[in-house]
Amino acid sequence: MQKLMVNIDHIATLREARGVSYPDPLYAAGIAEMAGASGIIVHLREDRRHIKDRDVRLLRQTVRTKLNLEMAATDAMIGIARDILPDMATLVPEKREELTTEGGLDATGNRERIARAVAALREKGVSVSLFVDPDEAQVAAAVSTGADMIEIHTGRYCDAADRAAERVELAKIVSAARTGKAAGLGVNAGHGLHYHNIGPITQIEEIDELSIGHSIIARAVLVGLDRAVRDMIELIARAER
Repeated sequence: MQKLMVNIDHIATLREARGVSYPDPLYAAGIAEMAGASGIIVHLREDRRHIKDRDVRLLRQTVRTKLNLEMAATDAMIGIARDILPDMATLVPEKREELTTEGGLDATGNRERIARAVAALREKGVSVSLFVDPDEAQVAAAVSTGADMIEIHTGRYCDAADRAAERVELAKIVSAARTGKAAGLGVNAGHGLHYHNIGPITQIEEIDELSIGHSIIARAVLVGLDRAVRDMIELIARAER
């Protein structure tokens, strides 16, 4: 069965909306883990718009499953990751003006820089994933950087205008997942996934873990985080029935 890593960035977004100390991402991480999450994801952005350095350091001390640090492949972020030592790091593109990550990392155009980042992180025992679009060339480039795994960007599938477009994007994800797995990479997927579009993704056997944040946190506002996580895990589990 595919596993679920929960992104808790938007717990911090809610905290920062008032500039107060709550809700604390540490409590959210604990609830998500107790509800069955296989890992906790946070994105430490250059502008620190939600998750702060303190959050990552304390999460490193308290997360008992797996801490996945999303980060840009910059010298500053690599230094932080080499100090904090998350279980894994996911390298993502980052723009100051974007609301959320808009697309996959250009591994083909930045192969050498990314390979250096991968090597620096793996030297410290941190597993590295590259967040890439479902594109054969990007997957091949990810392999050449020495990365341990990829996370396939599912945004275009989630934003598809109709069923026909959705099928086209889904086929790309399937192809990328198979290519990555055949090359020996771990394969994760995420971005924009929610309770109503997760079904077809759970049918892709090559995908090991799903990374989901916004939709779970949004549902948690109404039903609580424990139930929101458990509901998503239940949807994923139905693929095996």
